[in-house]
Amino acid sequence: MSKKILVVPCLAIGVASLLGASYARAADEETKVGGKLFADLTSVDAKSNGVKTNASGYGLDVTRFYLSLDHKFDDVWSADITSDAQYYNVPTANQANSVEVFIKKAYVQAKISDGFIVRAGSADTPWVPFVEGIYGYRFVEKEILDKLGFGTSADWGVNVNGKPADMVNYSVSVLNGGGYRNPSRSKQMDVEGRVAFTPLKGLTLAAGLYDGKRDQKTETVDPPNTASRFDLLAAYSAGGLRVGGEFFSAKDWNNVTTVADDKADGFSLWASFDFSPMWGVFARADSAKPSKDLNPDRKDKYFNAGFVSHPRKNVDIAFAYKNDKLSGGTGAETKRGEVGVFGQVSF
Repeated sequence: MSKKILVVPCLAIGVASLLGASYARAADEETKVGGKLFADLTSVDAKSNGVKTNASGYGLDVTRFYLSLDHKFDDVWSADITSDAQYYNVPTANQANSVEVFIKKAYVQAKISDGFIVRAGSADTPWVPFVEGIYGYRFVEKEILDKLGFGTSADWGVNVNGKPADMVNYSVSVLNGGGYRNPSRSKQMDVEGRVAFTPLKGLTLAAGLYDGKRDQKTETVDPPNTASRFDLLAAYSAGGLRVGGEFFSAKDWNNVTTVADDKADGFSLWASFDFSPMWGVFARADSAKPSKDLNPDRKDKYFNAGFVSHPRKNVDIAFAYKNDKLSGGTGAETKRGEVGVFGQVSF
């Protein structure tokens, strides 16, 4: 009889222990909601072979709006989902004026240690977001690879990254190769990697590699070429000063499925200085040859310059001028000048 009586309190203690453990796990969980907005109010002067196009004129654009949700299950496991929205303000035959909303990042993360973090899903690629963070003016213009279409900021696959030592960090991804908007399946996945060193405080040196078929190898298509890319970066940041440069060299990036080989390369130099907590100046210059073999005289030249204000934390407002010119070789000569106000707000 006494044994039967003891069963009830033992069961009660067991259930209470389970509930207590569940409550503790739930208490450890944390959810954060954030967002970032890029917008501009500008005047654009766009020309093709000297004739103004319909892209010219005045207007306010919300070029990007990110809404993110991060959930931490415990010290190891977490998940992120980030939506992206952009507005098509220049209609084409296949795309009217509209807002496009899609998922940019959606991954599960396991943080084994500071030096070994695994992400599965659509996550940051190793190179472009890394450079954007050092450059600091993504809201004015994309990083050169992203701007010219020789790289993307996120893709589907598995990423391993971390900081195994104070002076070293790395990121390696096995990717679908089609970018975050194209989670399709192919017979071969691509590899992208980056390693960075900080030998001195404020100084960053980095190198990156990419190799793969860019989602083009399927059961019915065996592409003759393999896309590859080599990246270098050197940058210094101290106080309100940022100065840096980026170089890339790519092979067969846009012609994986064609027999002819092609190469491309380019560089980007930038500098910015906040001479007070409220005000600063910035400038950038790019030069690239997007088709060195097939269209060797083709050149892309870009620069921007302006003033920036930081009225409060997470708010940046820049008054800038941008100029982009694609000329030489075969194809139309295109020019785009833009002047106005560019801003970013994050929360």
